[in-house]
Amino acid sequence: MRRATWLIVGLLILARTGFAAEAPAIRWVSGAATRVTAIALGVPEPLLRQFQKIDSDTQRAEVFGVFAEQTAAMTMPPMAGTWVVADKTLRFEPRFPLTRGVRYRAELRLPGAAAVIARFELPPDLTPSTTVVAQIYPSAPEIPENQLKFYVHFSAPMTRGSVYQHVQVRDAAGRAIDLPFLELEEELWDASMTRLTLLIDPGRIKRGVKPLEDIGPVFEAGKMYSLSIRAGWRDAEGRPLRKEAQMRYNVGPADRTPPDPARWNIHPPKGNTRDVLVVRFDEPMDHALAQRLITVRAGSGDGERVDGEVELSGNERTWKFIPAQPWIRGRHGLDVATTIEDLAGNNIGKTFDVDLMEGGQRRLEKRSARIEFEVQ
Repeated sequence: MRRATWLIVGLLILARTGFAAEAPAIRWVSGAATRVTAIALGVPEPLLRQFQKIDSDTQRAEVFGVFAEQTAAMTMPPMAGTWVVADKTLRFEPRFPLTRGVRYRAELRLPGAAAVIARFELPPDLTPSTTVVAQIYPSAPEIPENQLKFYVHFSAPMTRGSVYQHVQVRDAAGRAIDLPFLELEEELWDASMTRLTLLIDPGRIKRGVKPLEDIGPVFEAGKMYSLSIRAGWRDAEGRPLRKEAQMRYNVGPADRTPPDPARWNIHPPKGNTRDVLVVRFDEPMDHALAQRLITVRAGSGDGERVDGEVELSGNERTWKFIPAQPWIRGRHGLDVATTIEDLAGNNIGKTFDVDLMEGGQRRLEKRSARIEFEVQ
């Protein structure tokens, strides 16, 4: 239902029935941890039924919306969440927990009536901070000039929505690099909210594009930089990180050579054991993708998948596989998805920085590459 239709129907209903005996009001109700629900009271039942017919979250928020008041100069969009009509009330349940230190505003706008506004702020949490940055990847001390990604692992779930306020790339003198990241509205968190993926702006990596020519690269070979995580960042319970974290890197030349599994060194295990299969890469690989995109199969060709656990170590140069069951003697293979990446985002058979003028290949022709090995 469009906003105009809601207003017309609402005005007709109010002309016939008037407001309910209870004046419209908003009440905030706290739940577990930092979960809070905004509840609109005193909405006439005919309007509640009309509200249920609205099929757009944007239009729902025009009637009953919740906003984060982060700064006086910034107009924030309404928060994402779920609207529920129940027990003669209209409830808004935010998709994500609220953040301590941020004031929130709920607005109820009914036809022919003044807006009802109610503000809310979580009380301060006096519990000592315990959440820390557990690990930053790459873990190697040197990265290429065209480094593409960073992964930040936290010891507990974090809040979303303010990533780029708390993460910086700094040069050797401690000066922050302007706009190093591709700032995405939908931040790249895993399901547990403990791993964040940061992408360097591709426009400052790929040759021949305007941002690289106008602003320059984020990293320059021969210099040192750090990735810094500020301590003010709050976890899912609203507590700030216990301390700042940073990872220092020396920057080497740009890497525009695609990964090639033929250059990897495989150390086969022995049969009838649960010995570790060890694969040594010739360069550091993307931490998350290397754990997910390499499969062990028994036999030649498309054999049965071998179950087991994967570990990555040695600054992302060593891949280890621990089988769930003892190895069966005979031929085995590693199936490596061609979408696996090195630190510069190069895939098997394709560089990230494709130069089409020089005949560079834009698409990967094969889905996987295979390396066979013998279990004695």
